[in-house]
Amino acid sequence: MKIVMIGTGYVGLVTGSCLADVGGMVTCVDVDESKVERLQRGELPIYEPGLSEVVARCVARGRLSFSSRLTDVLRGADAVFICVGTPPKEDGSADLQYVEAVARQIGSALEHYMVVVTKSTVPVGTAALVKRALSEELVARGSDIEFDVASNPEFLKEGAAISDFMKPDRIVIGAESDRARAVLSQVYRPFVLNGHPIQFMDIPSAELTKYAANAMLAVRISFMNLVAQMCDELGADVTSVRQGIASDPRIGSQFLYSGIGYGGSCFPKDVRAMVSTGMGVGIDMSMLDAVEDINDRQKMLLVDRVDREFGGLQGRHIAMWGLAFKPNTDDVREAPALAMIPELVRRGATVTAYDPVAAEQAKLYMGDICMYASDAESALAGADALILATEWPEFRNPDPSLMAAQMKGRLVLDGRNVLDGASLRAEGFTYISIGRNQKVEA
Repeated sequence: MKIVMIGTGYVGLVTGSCLADVGGMVTCVDVDESKVERLQRGELPIYEPGLSEVVARCVARGRLSFSSRLTDVLRGADAVFICVGTPPKEDGSADLQYVEAVARQIGSALEHYMVVVTKSTVPVGTAALVKRALSEELVARGSDIEFDVASNPEFLKEGAAISDFMKPDRIVIGAESDRARAVLSQVYRPFVLNGHPIQFMDIPSAELTKYAANAMLAVRISFMNLVAQMCDELGADVTSVRQGIASDPRIGSQFLYSGIGYGGSCFPKDVRAMVSTGMGVGIDMSMLDAVEDINDRQKMLLVDRVDREFGGLQGRHIAMWGLAFKPNTDDVREAPALAMIPELVRRGATVTAYDPVAAEQAKLYMGDICMYASDAESALAGADALILATEWPEFRNPDPSLMAAQMKGRLVLDGRNVLDGASLRAEGFTYISIGRNQKVEA
Protein backbone atom coordinates (compact mmCIF):
# COMPACT_ATOMS: atom_id res chain seq x y z
CA MET A 1 0.00 0.00 0.00
CA LYS A 2 1.07 3.56 -0.63
CA ILE A 3 0.83 5.69 2.50
CA VAL A 4 1.59 9.37 3.09
CA MET A 5 2.43 10.82 6.51
CA ILE A 6 2.06 14.59 6.80
CA GLY A 7 4.33 15.77 9.59
CA THR A 8 7.70 14.32 10.57
CA GLY A 9 7.46 14.90 14.29
CA TYR A 10 7.26 12.16 16.87
CA VAL A 11 3.97 10.62 15.72
CA GLY A 12 4.52 10.95 11.97
CA LEU A 13 8.08 9.65 11.94
CA VAL A 14 7.43 6.68 14.23
CA THR A 15 4.18 5.72 12.51
CA GLY A 16 5.57 6.11 9.02
CA SER A 17 8.75 4.18 9.77
CA CYS A 18 6.93 1.30 11.44
CA LEU A 19 4.38 0.98 8.65
CA ALA A 20 7.23 0.93 6.14
CA ASP A 21 8.98 -1.74 8.19
CA VAL A 22 6.02 -4.11 7.76
CA GLY A 23 5.79 -3.61 4.00
CA GLY A 24 4.13 -0.27 3.32
CA MET A 25 5.45 2.22 0.79
CA VAL A 26 5.58 5.34 2.94
CA THR A 27 6.47 8.96 2.24
CA CYS A 28 6.79 11.36 5.16
CA VAL A 29 6.08 14.97 4.20
CA ASP A 30 7.09 18.15 6.00
CA VAL A 31 6.92 21.81 5.01
CA ASP A 32 10.33 22.39 6.61
CA GLU A 33 12.67 21.70 3.70
CA SER A 34 15.79 21.78 5.85
CA LYS A 35 14.25 19.15 8.13
CA VAL A 36 13.46 16.98 5.12
CA GLU A 37 17.04 17.33 3.89
CA ARG A 38 18.37 16.25 7.28
CA LEU A 39 16.06 13.24 7.30
CA GLN A 40 17.24 12.32 3.81
CA ARG A 41 20.79 12.33 5.20
CA GLY A 42 19.71 10.07 8.03
CA GLU A 43 19.65 12.78 10.71
CA LEU A 44 16.63 12.29 12.98
CA PRO A 45 14.99 15.27 14.73
CA ILE A 46 14.08 13.25 17.84
CA TYR A 47 15.71 10.69 20.10
CA GLU A 48 13.77 7.44 20.35
CA PRO A 49 15.46 4.09 21.04
CA GLY A 50 15.53 1.91 17.92
CA LEU A 51 14.02 4.51 15.59
CA SER A 52 17.21 5.37 13.70
CA GLU A 53 17.76 1.70 12.89
CA VAL A 54 14.19 1.30 11.58
CA VAL A 55 14.48 4.47 9.47
CA ALA A 56 17.84 3.43 8.01
CA ARG A 57 16.57 -0.06 7.20
CA CYS A 58 13.40 1.15 5.50
CA VAL A 59 15.17 3.86 3.50
CA ALA A 60 17.74 1.31 2.31
CA ARG A 61 14.93 -1.00 1.17
CA GLY A 62 13.23 1.83 -0.71
CA ARG A 63 10.11 1.68 1.45
CA LEU A 64 10.53 5.00 3.27
CA SER A 65 11.24 8.40 1.75
CA PHE A 66 10.92 12.05 2.69
CA SER A 67 9.57 15.01 0.74
CA SER A 68 8.42 18.59 1.10
CA ARG A 69 6.08 18.38 -1.92
CA LEU A 70 2.68 17.08 -0.81
CA THR A 71 1.01 17.34 -4.22
CA ASP A 72 3.57 15.04 -5.83
CA VAL A 73 3.44 12.28 -3.24
CA LEU A 74 -0.37 12.15 -2.96
CA ARG A 75 -0.66 10.59 -6.41
CA GLY A 76 -1.65 6.97 -6.06
CA ALA A 77 -1.83 7.04 -2.25
CA ASP A 78 -4.32 4.77 -0.52
CA ALA A 79 -4.29 6.70 2.75
CA VAL A 80 -2.87 9.96 4.02
CA PHE A 81 -2.29 10.47 7.74
CA ILE A 82 -2.38 13.95 9.26
CA CYS A 83 0.30 14.03 11.97
CA VAL A 84 0.86 17.74 12.49
CA GLY A 85 1.05 19.54 15.82
CA THR A 86 -2.00 20.56 17.83
CA PRO A 87 -0.49 22.91 20.43
CA PRO A 88 -2.70 24.20 23.25
CA LYS A 89 -4.23 27.64 23.07
CA GLU A 90 -4.29 29.93 26.09
CA ASP A 91 -7.63 28.45 27.19
CA GLY A 92 -6.26 24.89 26.98
CA SER A 93 -8.15 23.93 23.83
CA ALA A 94 -6.26 22.34 20.94
CA ASP A 95 -5.13 24.66 18.16
CA LEU A 96 -6.33 23.00 14.96
CA GLN A 97 -5.07 25.56 12.46
CA TYR A 98 -2.35 23.23 11.14
CA VAL A 99 -4.75 20.30 10.82
CA GLU A 100 -7.21 22.43 8.86
CA ALA A 101 -4.47 23.89 6.66
CA VAL A 102 -3.25 20.40 5.75
CA ALA A 103 -6.81 19.27 5.02
CA ARG A 104 -7.21 22.14 2.60
CA GLN A 105 -3.92 21.28 0.90
CA ILE A 106 -5.10 17.71 0.46
CA GLY A 107 -8.43 18.91 -0.94
CA SER A 108 -6.71 21.16 -3.44
CA ALA A 109 -4.55 18.29 -4.71
CA LEU A 110 -6.84 15.25 -4.43
CA GLU A 111 -7.09 13.32 -7.71
CA HIS A 112 -8.60 9.99 -6.64
CA TYR A 113 -10.35 8.31 -3.73
CA MET A 114 -8.30 7.98 -0.56
CA VAL A 115 -8.83 7.83 3.18
CA VAL A 116 -7.71 10.93 5.07
CA VAL A 117 -6.80 9.93 8.62
CA THR A 118 -6.37 12.20 11.63
CA LYS A 119 -3.48 10.71 13.62
CA SER A 120 -2.66 13.78 15.67
CA THR A 121 -4.30 13.98 19.08
CA VAL A 122 -7.38 16.03 18.31
CA PRO A 123 -10.68 16.84 20.07
CA VAL A 124 -14.07 15.51 19.11
CA GLY A 125 -15.27 17.24 15.97
CA THR A 126 -11.88 17.46 14.26
CA ALA A 127 -12.70 14.82 11.65
CA ALA A 128 -15.83 16.80 10.81
CA LEU A 129 -13.66 19.93 10.46
CA VAL A 130 -11.29 18.05 8.12
CA LYS A 131 -14.18 16.69 6.07
CA ARG A 132 -15.69 20.15 5.72
CA ALA A 133 -12.36 21.70 4.68
CA LEU A 134 -11.76 18.96 2.09
CA SER A 135 -15.27 19.33 0.70
CA GLU A 136 -14.96 23.09 0.41
CA GLU A 137 -11.71 22.77 -1.54
CA LEU A 138 -13.22 20.18 -3.88
CA VAL A 139 -16.32 22.33 -4.47
CA ALA A 140 -14.06 25.29 -5.26
CA ARG A 141 -12.37 23.11 -7.88
CA GLY A 142 -15.67 21.87 -9.23
CA SER A 143 -14.63 18.33 -8.38
CA ASP A 144 -16.74 15.42 -7.11
CA ILE A 145 -13.88 13.08 -6.17
CA GLU A 146 -14.90 10.83 -3.30
CA PHE A 147 -12.95 10.52 -0.07
CA ASP A 148 -13.39 9.32 3.48
CA VAL A 149 -12.17 10.80 6.73
CA ALA A 150 -11.22 8.56 9.65
CA SER A 151 -9.74 8.92 13.13
CA ASN A 152 -6.85 6.72 14.24
CA PRO A 153 -5.42 8.04 17.53
CA GLU A 154 -1.92 6.98 18.57
CA PHE A 155 -1.05 5.38 21.90
CA LEU A 156 2.74 5.58 21.84
CA LYS A 157 4.88 5.92 24.95
CA GLU A 158 7.99 7.96 24.37
CA GLY A 159 11.00 5.76 25.00
CA ALA A 160 9.09 2.63 23.96
CA ALA A 161 7.34 3.82 20.81
CA ILE A 162 8.67 1.19 18.41
CA SER A 163 7.58 -1.67 20.64
CA ASP A 164 4.23 0.02 21.30
CA PHE A 165 3.56 0.36 17.59
CA MET A 166 4.72 -3.11 16.61
CA LYS A 167 2.94 -4.81 19.51
CA PRO A 168 -0.06 -2.58 20.23
CA ASP A 169 -2.57 -3.18 23.00
CA ARG A 170 -5.23 -2.11 20.54
CA ILE A 171 -5.63 -0.21 17.28
CA VAL A 172 -8.50 2.27 17.55
CA ILE A 173 -10.13 3.40 14.30
CA GLY A 174 -13.15 5.64 13.90
CA ALA A 175 -14.65 5.36 10.42
CA GLU A 176 -17.98 6.01 8.74
CA SER A 177 -17.88 3.72 5.70
CA ASP A 178 -17.07 0.10 4.88
CA ARG A 179 -14.67 1.36 2.22
CA ALA A 180 -12.62 3.32 4.76
CA ARG A 181 -12.63 0.41 7.19
CA ALA A 182 -11.40 -1.90 4.42
CA VAL A 183 -8.48 0.39 3.53
CA LEU A 184 -7.37 0.82 7.12
CA SER A 185 -7.81 -2.90 7.81
CA GLN A 186 -5.32 -3.52 5.02
CA VAL A 187 -2.92 -0.88 6.41
CA TYR A 188 -2.90 -2.60 9.80
CA ARG A 189 -3.20 -6.19 8.54
CA PRO A 190 0.36 -7.16 9.66
CA PHE A 191 -0.57 -6.38 13.26
CA VAL A 192 -3.87 -8.24 13.17
CA LEU A 193 -1.95 -11.33 12.01
CA ASN A 194 -0.09 -11.16 15.31
CA GLY A 195 -3.33 -11.08 17.26
CA HIS A 196 -3.48 -7.37 18.04
CA PRO A 197 -7.09 -6.24 17.73
CA ILE A 198 -8.50 -3.40 15.67
CA GLN A 199 -11.34 -1.70 17.50
CA PHE A 200 -13.63 -0.05 14.97
CA MET A 201 -16.01 2.57 16.31
CA ASP A 202 -17.69 5.81 15.33
CA ILE A 203 -15.42 8.80 14.77
CA PRO A 204 -16.37 10.90 17.85
CA SER A 205 -15.75 7.89 20.11
CA ALA A 206 -12.31 7.32 18.57
CA GLU A 207 -11.42 10.99 19.00
CA LEU A 208 -12.50 10.96 22.64
CA THR A 209 -10.76 7.65 23.43
CA LYS A 210 -7.25 9.15 23.25
CA TYR A 211 -8.08 12.05 25.56
CA ALA A 212 -9.93 9.79 27.97
CA ALA A 213 -7.02 7.33 28.11
CA ASN A 214 -4.42 9.99 28.87
CA ALA A 215 -6.67 11.75 31.35
CA MET A 216 -7.24 8.47 33.21
CA LEU A 217 -3.49 7.81 33.44
CA ALA A 218 -2.92 11.37 34.65
CA VAL A 219 -5.59 10.83 37.31
CA ARG A 220 -3.78 7.71 38.57
CA ILE A 221 -0.43 9.50 38.76
CA SER A 222 -1.82 12.53 40.58
CA PHE A 223 -3.83 10.33 42.93
CA MET A 224 -0.70 8.42 43.95
CA ASN A 225 1.20 11.67 44.43
CA LEU A 226 -1.58 12.82 46.73
CA VAL A 227 -1.29 9.53 48.61
CA ALA A 228 2.48 10.04 48.81
CA GLN A 229 1.96 13.41 50.47
CA MET A 230 -0.30 11.73 53.02
CA CYS A 231 2.34 9.05 53.61
CA ASP A 232 4.94 11.69 54.43
CA GLU A 233 2.62 13.28 56.98
CA LEU A 234 1.26 10.06 58.49
CA GLY A 235 4.43 7.95 58.63
CA ALA A 236 3.34 5.46 55.96
CA ASP A 237 5.37 4.14 53.00
CA VAL A 238 3.85 4.81 49.59
CA THR A 239 5.67 1.80 48.13
CA SER A 240 3.81 -0.51 50.48
CA VAL A 241 0.53 1.29 49.83
CA ARG A 242 1.05 0.95 46.08
CA GLN A 243 1.74 -2.76 46.36
CA GLY A 244 -1.33 -3.19 48.53
CA ILE A 245 -3.73 -1.54 46.11
CA ALA A 246 -2.05 -2.77 42.91
CA SER A 247 -2.72 -6.38 43.90
CA ASP A 248 -6.44 -5.64 43.51
CA PRO A 249 -7.23 -6.75 39.92
CA ARG A 250 -9.76 -3.93 39.64
CA ILE A 251 -6.89 -1.45 40.03
CA GLY A 252 -3.67 -3.04 38.74
CA SER A 253 -0.13 -1.68 38.99
CA GLN A 254 0.33 0.59 35.98
CA PHE A 255 0.90 4.34 36.49
CA LEU A 256 0.74 4.13 40.28
CA TYR A 257 4.27 5.32 41.00
CA SER A 258 4.68 8.50 43.02
CA GLY A 259 7.22 11.13 42.07
CA ILE A 260 7.56 14.76 41.13
CA GLY A 261 4.78 14.86 38.57
CA TYR A 262 4.11 13.96 34.96
CA GLY A 263 5.26 15.93 31.94
CA GLY A 264 5.81 15.42 28.24
CA SER A 265 3.87 16.38 25.16
CA CYS A 266 0.71 14.37 25.90
CA PHE A 267 -0.61 14.26 29.46
CA PRO A 268 -0.52 17.99 30.30
CA LYS A 269 -1.85 19.08 26.93
CA ASP A 270 -4.50 16.37 26.70
CA VAL A 271 -5.82 16.92 30.23
CA ARG A 272 -6.23 20.63 29.48
CA ALA A 273 -7.86 19.91 26.14
CA MET A 274 -10.31 17.48 27.73
CA VAL A 275 -11.18 20.09 30.36
CA SER A 276 -11.77 22.64 27.62
CA THR A 277 -13.87 20.21 25.59
CA GLY A 278 -15.99 19.27 28.59
CA MET A 279 -16.55 22.86 29.61
CA GLY A 280 -17.54 23.65 26.06
CA VAL A 281 -20.52 21.31 26.35
CA GLY A 282 -21.43 22.32 29.90
CA ILE A 283 -19.70 19.52 31.83
CA ASP A 284 -18.15 20.29 35.21
CA MET A 285 -14.49 19.23 34.76
CA SER A 286 -13.29 20.14 38.25
CA MET A 287 -11.96 16.62 38.78
CA LEU A 288 -9.39 17.09 36.02
CA ASP A 289 -8.71 20.64 37.18
CA ALA A 290 -7.66 19.09 40.50
CA VAL A 291 -5.45 16.53 38.71
CA GLU A 292 -3.58 19.32 36.95
CA ASP A 293 -3.29 21.37 40.14
CA ILE A 294 -1.84 18.42 42.06
CA ASN A 295 0.67 17.82 39.28
CA ASP A 296 1.78 21.46 39.20
CA ARG A 297 2.29 21.46 42.97
CA GLN A 298 4.14 18.15 42.85
CA LYS A 299 6.79 19.65 40.57
CA MET A 300 7.63 22.16 43.29
CA LEU A 301 7.68 19.62 46.13
CA LEU A 302 11.45 19.11 46.21
CA VAL A 303 12.19 22.76 45.59
CA ASP A 304 10.24 23.62 48.73
CA ARG A 305 11.85 20.75 50.61
CA VAL A 306 15.46 21.67 49.80
CA ASP A 307 14.61 25.28 50.63
CA ARG A 308 13.38 24.20 54.08
CA GLU A 309 16.39 21.96 54.67
CA PHE A 310 18.80 24.85 54.12
CA GLY A 311 16.62 27.59 55.56
CA GLY A 312 16.81 29.41 52.23
CA LEU A 313 18.58 28.83 48.94
CA GLN A 314 20.58 32.02 48.54
CA GLY A 315 24.15 31.05 47.66
CA ARG A 316 23.42 27.32 47.53
CA HIS A 317 24.54 25.19 44.62
CA ILE A 318 22.23 22.39 43.48
CA ALA A 319 23.05 19.47 41.18
CA MET A 320 20.22 18.13 39.01
CA TRP A 321 20.26 14.66 37.48
CA GLY A 322 17.83 14.48 34.58
CA LEU A 323 16.17 17.04 32.33
CA ALA A 324 13.88 14.94 30.11
CA PHE A 325 10.37 14.32 31.41
CA LYS A 326 11.10 10.57 31.42
CA PRO A 327 14.00 8.24 30.52
CA ASN A 328 14.84 7.20 26.94
CA THR A 329 13.70 10.43 25.32
CA ASP A 330 15.08 13.91 24.73
CA ASP A 331 11.62 15.44 25.17
CA VAL A 332 11.69 18.16 27.84
CA ARG A 333 8.23 19.59 27.26
CA GLU A 334 6.49 20.12 30.62
CA ALA A 335 9.35 18.24 32.31
CA PRO A 336 9.50 18.71 36.10
CA ALA A 337 13.18 19.66 35.88
CA LEU A 338 12.35 22.60 33.62
CA ALA A 339 9.90 23.89 36.22
CA MET A 340 12.23 23.32 39.16
CA ILE A 341 15.43 24.85 37.80
CA PRO A 342 14.04 28.36 37.14
CA GLU A 343 12.41 28.35 40.59
CA LEU A 344 15.64 27.26 42.29
CA VAL A 345 17.47 30.07 40.51
CA ARG A 346 14.71 32.56 41.40
CA ARG A 347 15.21 31.67 45.04
CA GLY A 348 18.93 32.37 44.85
CA ALA A 349 20.52 29.01 44.03
CA THR A 350 22.83 28.09 41.19
CA VAL A 351 22.25 24.83 39.34
CA THR A 352 24.36 22.38 37.35
CA ALA A 353 22.31 19.84 35.40
CA TYR A 354 23.12 16.68 33.52
CA ASP A 355 21.01 14.52 31.21
CA PRO A 356 22.31 11.77 28.88
CA VAL A 357 20.46 13.05 25.80
CA ALA A 358 18.19 16.00 26.61
CA ALA A 359 20.62 18.83 27.44
CA GLU A 360 20.48 20.45 24.00
CA GLN A 361 16.69 20.43 24.01
CA ALA A 362 16.66 21.87 27.53
CA LYS A 363 18.92 24.71 26.41
CA LEU A 364 16.34 25.69 23.80
CA TYR A 365 13.83 26.25 26.62
CA MET A 366 16.05 27.53 29.43
CA GLY A 367 19.12 29.00 27.74
CA ASP A 368 21.99 29.61 30.16
CA ILE A 369 19.89 29.86 33.31
CA CYS A 370 21.89 26.92 34.63
CA MET A 371 25.16 25.14 33.85
CA TYR A 372 25.19 21.88 31.91
CA ALA A 373 27.58 19.10 32.86
CA SER A 374 29.02 16.53 30.46
CA ASP A 375 28.46 13.60 32.82
CA ALA A 376 26.69 12.71 36.06
CA GLU A 377 29.79 12.82 38.24
CA SER A 378 30.97 16.26 37.16
CA ALA A 379 27.47 17.65 37.75
CA LEU A 380 28.00 16.97 41.46
CA ALA A 381 31.14 19.08 41.82
CA GLY A 382 30.74 21.47 44.74
CA ALA A 383 27.00 20.82 45.09
CA ASP A 384 25.27 21.39 48.41
CA ALA A 385 22.50 19.01 47.33
CA LEU A 386 21.48 16.66 44.53
CA ILE A 387 17.98 16.43 43.09
CA LEU A 388 17.23 13.39 40.93
CA ALA A 389 14.53 14.45 38.47
CA THR A 390 14.59 11.73 35.78
CA GLU A 391 15.11 8.03 36.46
CA TRP A 392 17.66 7.28 33.73
CA PRO A 393 19.25 3.84 34.27
CA GLU A 394 22.69 5.34 34.85
CA PHE A 395 21.36 7.25 37.88
CA ARG A 396 19.81 4.25 39.64
CA ASN A 397 22.85 2.78 41.37
CA PRO A 398 25.52 5.47 41.92
CA ASP A 399 28.53 4.99 44.16
CA PRO A 400 27.84 6.99 47.36
CA SER A 401 31.57 7.33 48.13
CA LEU A 402 32.23 8.91 44.73
CA MET A 403 29.25 11.20 45.26
CA ALA A 404 30.59 12.27 48.65
CA ALA A 405 34.00 12.99 47.13
CA GLN A 406 32.44 15.36 44.58
CA MET A 407 29.76 17.09 46.62
CA LYS A 408 30.19 19.84 49.18
CA GLY A 409 26.98 18.94 51.03
CA ARG A 410 25.35 15.68 52.03
CA LEU A 411 21.75 16.06 50.93
CA VAL A 412 20.07 13.91 48.25
CA LEU A 413 16.45 14.41 47.16
CA ASP A 414 15.15 11.52 45.09
CA GLY A 415 12.27 12.68 42.93
CA ARG A 416 11.68 9.24 41.43
CA ASN A 417 12.18 6.90 44.42
CA VAL A 418 14.88 4.86 42.69
CA LEU A 419 18.01 5.42 44.82
CA ASP A 420 19.22 3.18 47.65
CA GLY A 421 18.57 5.29 50.73
CA ALA A 422 20.38 2.88 53.06
CA SER A 423 23.69 3.03 51.17
CA LEU A 424 23.49 6.82 50.97
CA ARG A 425 22.81 7.03 54.69
CA ALA A 426 25.80 4.81 55.40
CA GLU A 427 27.97 7.31 53.52
CA GLY A 428 26.69 10.20 55.64
CA PHE A 429 23.98 11.58 53.36
CA THR A 430 20.55 12.83 54.33
CA TYR A 431 18.19 11.09 51.90
CA ILE A 432 14.70 12.41 51.07
CA SER A 433 12.31 10.54 48.81
CA ILE A 434 8.63 10.90 47.87
CA GLY A 435 6.11 9.40 50.27
CA ARG A 436 8.39 6.72 51.71
CA ASN A 437 8.92 8.22 55.16
CA GLN A 438 12.64 7.78 54.62
CA LYS A 439 14.10 11.11 55.51
CA VAL A 440 17.10 9.89 57.48
CA GLU A 441 19.68 12.04 59.17
CA ALA A 442 23.28 10.87 59.14
